[in-house]
Amino acid sequence: MPLPNGCSINSAPLDDGEDAPPQCCSARLNLAVLMFFGFTVVYGLRVNLSVAMVAMVNTTGPRPAPNSSIVRACPLPAGTENTSDTFLQPEGIPQYPWDSETQGWLLGAFFFGYLLTQIPGGYLAGHYGGTIFLGLGVLGTAVLTLLTPLAAQFGSYWLFALRALEGFGEGVTFPAMMAMWARWAPPLERSRLITLSGSGGNFGAFLALPLTGYICQTLGWPAVFYLCGGAGCLWAVFWFVFVSDDPRTHRRISEAERDYIVNSIGPQGTGHGWSVPMLPMLLSVPLWAIIITQMCSNWSYYTLLTSLPTYMDSILHFDLKSNGFLSALPYLGGWLVSTLSGVVADSLIEKRVFSVTVVRKLFTLSGMLLPAAFLVAVSYAGCSHILTVTFLTLSTTTGGISASGVFINQIDIAPRYAGFLLGITNTFGTIPGVVAPIATGYFTEDHTLAGWRTVFWVAAGMNVGGALVYTIFASGKIQPWAVTEEERAEAEKRRSRSSSAQT
Repeated sequence: MPLPNGCSINSAPLDDGEDAPPQCCSARLNLAVLMFFGFTVVYGLRVNLSVAMVAMVNTTGPRPAPNSSIVRACPLPAGTENTSDTFLQPEGIPQYPWDSETQGWLLGAFFFGYLLTQIPGGYLAGHYGGTIFLGLGVLGTAVLTLLTPLAAQFGSYWLFALRALEGFGEGVTFPAMMAMWARWAPPLERSRLITLSGSGGNFGAFLALPLTGYICQTLGWPAVFYLCGGAGCLWAVFWFVFVSDDPRTHRRISEAERDYIVNSIGPQGTGHGWSVPMLPMLLSVPLWAIIITQMCSNWSYYTLLTSLPTYMDSILHFDLKSNGFLSALPYLGGWLVSTLSGVVADSLIEKRVFSVTVVRKLFTLSGMLLPAAFLVAVSYAGCSHILTVTFLTLSTTTGGISASGVFINQIDIAPRYAGFLLGITNTFGTIPGVVAPIATGYFTEDHTLAGWRTVFWVAAGMNVGGALVYTIFASGKIQPWAVTEEERAEAEKRRSRSSSAQT
């Protein structure tokens, strides 16, 4: 158990790792798999507009004045010089004359709502348990997604409001996930379980981007939102049937697995009640290191997530099917690497190769500096399709390394408050989701390579800054303000017994 001096909660159970029940077919692994598919749906609901936007607007750039020539950043592929910029939809499918700035606001609208529910969602999930909040967050977003074609028909302001409401519903999902893992994830399995469940986000982007392009071309863009919304509703049925907040109340868990989870986590695996140590949290340097680093890392992630399809279309002139597939390719690598990083991180901690703090810093540093280097390379790849796709893929792939670093660090420093802390860090981390698409719209309003070069350089600079802050100030040790009264009493008894033995 952790001591008040800030020792890591990972230190005590190390010797018991050999007695752990196997993960295969276990309740905790089943939970991770269901979360994985849940976040696959979540990111499908989040990014579908990024590709569908190319089909929803009747031009992705400003209309040229009469008798003027169009100056393109990159030449059109051979044989397409005389084709129209307008992407033709099936008969009866509407398209809208939204300019680059309007598209930027619509792509960022989701995050305005997403900002508002992170902290209350994490707080309530930590008190009541995360099952209901994660389930309703996905279900509510899915139902609203079904209304997207209707909102677009009413106008861009209605669509902006709907996307903000979707973000409002989805904002509780990640804090609820972390609150559940605080009760379910044994310390030596945290990295692999959390990265497996969270990697559904990258997998969802990988599936949604090419499928959206295909559906837009064959069925029309409204079908994208009907199918994605229906998938979210279907997942919610499985979630509410098979998931429980706590291993103590799970109906299908084995006794051996339940005892292993409860004993390895200890008092930290219970709800935090209504009161939380707000002032110590606000003054916690390791917590602010997580906040600043997530903001920096998310800037580049959200820039690519929301704006890459537009770059592929307006600069490199890929058709919509190729656009979706090539925009998705980086997230396949990110999914694979993030999942693998969890296994490696747990192994390094279990074998005592490095401390939890060193592991988190090592994975964060690698997962932010390497993507920054590849983003800079993208900015100088020019109109080369092969180089651009290669560097973008390598950037997002290597970014998956940080999944076992800063993005799960909350559960190290304060397991009992992990959901609430993730709500705080994700609130700050979502600010780039609002600002980055808007900034990209301003930087690229002339659709030039120079404008996009600025976009990539800013994203790379953010990554480097965040990596340095985390390396200097982060910690993997449980913080004194997160230690429970039960743990303090037990530590006091140990000290008393030690003093008695010495005398």
